[in-house]
Amino acid sequence: MTRVHNDPADFVDQQLEGFASLYADRLRAVPGGVVSHRGPDPVVAVVAGGGSGHYPAFAGLVGPGFAAGAVVGNIFTSPSAAQVYSVAKAADQGRGVILTFGNYAGDVMNFGIAAERLRREGIDARIVLVTDDVASSAVEEERRGIAGDFVVFKALGAAAATGAHIDAVEQAGRAANAATRTFGVAFSGCTMPGAEEPLFTVPPGTMGVGLGIHGEPGIRDAPIAPASELAAMMVDGVLAARPRTESTRVAVIVNGLGTTKQEELFLLWGEVRRLLEARGLTPVQPEVGELVTSLDMGGCSLTLTWLDGDLERWWGADAYTPAYRKQASPLAALRPVEIGAAPDSAAQAPQPSMAGARLSAHIASGLSRMLEVLRRNEDELGRIDAVAGDGDHGRGMVKGAGAAVQAANSLTGVGPAWTLRAAGRAWAAEAGGTSGVLWGAGLEAAGESLGDARETYNGQDVAEAVGAFVQAVQELGRAEVGDKTLIDAAVPFHRSLHDSVRSGMSLPAAWSAAGRAARFAADATEDLLPRKGRARPLAEKSLGTPDAGAQSFALLVEALAEDMAQHEHTLEAKELPAPVPGGDATDAGTSAAHR
Repeated sequence: MTRVHNDPADFVDQQLEGFASLYADRLRAVPGGVVSHRGPDPVVAVVAGGGSGHYPAFAGLVGPGFAAGAVVGNIFTSPSAAQVYSVAKAADQGRGVILTFGNYAGDVMNFGIAAERLRREGIDARIVLVTDDVASSAVEEERRGIAGDFVVFKALGAAAATGAHIDAVEQAGRAANAATRTFGVAFSGCTMPGAEEPLFTVPPGTMGVGLGIHGEPGIRDAPIAPASELAAMMVDGVLAARPRTESTRVAVIVNGLGTTKQEELFLLWGEVRRLLEARGLTPVQPEVGELVTSLDMGGCSLTLTWLDGDLERWWGADAYTPAYRKQASPLAALRPVEIGAAPDSAAQAPQPSMAGARLSAHIASGLSRMLEVLRRNEDELGRIDAVAGDGDHGRGMVKGAGAAVQAANSLTGVGPAWTLRAAGRAWAAEAGGTSGVLWGAGLEAAGESLGDARETYNGQDVAEAVGAFVQAVQELGRAEVGDKTLIDAAVPFHRSLHDSVRSGMSLPAAWSAAGRAARFAADATEDLLPRKGRARPLAEKSLGTPDAGAQSFALLVEALAEDMAQHEHTLEAKELPAPVPGGDATDAGTSAAHR
């Protein structure tokens, strides 16, 4: 919703005043819009325009290599003929004016009237329509202009910047339009300044397919799809209307409509790129971001332009505007970083003992079991964490465990130390955050304690490795028992395991008993106030809710107890029957970590 305004009726004029004052070093406001300061040599003036609400289009694209001026109408409303004439007159440098805009009835009429007036005054005025929206009509001339505006304006501005004659500049724009196709979807409607309700709504769990950029809903509703399926829908939609050309090189725009986050667009681009390459198309200098928006609409679009030599040159040409800058020359001197071999590759690993190799396989199995239980409990861990934290604990743990599983499974012929080191480093690298660092360090410490070449691995070895895990976490996180962190579950777990093994209990039985101790301690953290990490400022709010780090630790050691019991019969009596999450810290209560 557009919340920042005074009188909604004055919104466009007031925002344009602010915009023009901000970029007064490169453009100036004129009645009806803005025009760029002039360079030393006169060029054909490319004047783009339409209604407001689409920033960066249209005023944000005024500058060298792009538009010489922008006509700014009211929100989603065609500017008047008088506004178009005013901006074009101010932008004219004596070499003619090209008026360019999306194919909407009001724009066609008002820009057309202004062009006639300019011609009557002896100014050569041309019109280049944008008709890229493949969902709006099967007939190219009837299609509306949406994000393809950007490509056409860019081609016109780049051609004009070379000093070309108006005929050549016009041809560049028409060629760009003929080669450009766009397909978009909406997730939510947009809201006018001062309005309480959006112009349209999208039913829950669906998306509007074939949206417009003036608040028009999609032409049909479809179920919300994963990014891979959304990308396929968009790519197929564009390719179904591809122009007749032999070119396989395409300019690409993945465009956000207003509230789709940049990170979402990056993800979508990754899926789009794979699909385009699978279909034999080569993306050229793709643009991903908000280029032609619709106020606060949730949605995105895909634009492809099939390039010939001239279009590729215009697409890659330098430009400098308030919202878009491209400078190709510095990139030519850059060289990719040389990436060496992965530091944890099996080729670098020491030769393990037979017992070490068997244990390494069980570690991989245990890590997989850990990942399964984290996936099942991801939402609940996130919910717990969100009470006084940022709610990312479940997702971070899943990412970390997933990376650890992948790292462990990629290794063959290695021992437990090497496996846990690779798993720990992968966990820390992918999970991020505090929990990722702590689990990564703990797994590495456990692996170092176990080593790779022992003839046998027994319960005492496991207890020492668990102690090493706990000690590493405590030293890195500087938390103590009672601080409401994973240490509140990890320390009781280790103490119980250590004492049970020393008393002669079998390792599976000792681990199971220690798991119960960890569960009891983790549940008891609901009565504690956090003294470490992000939850500390909201300590009172967390009362009554257990700590997410302690809960995830308890879940994981319980899962490993099950894995241990299932594999006990495959191991020799004195060998470790499952992976471990920790190390030796019998008195671990002094310095540890938040999740």
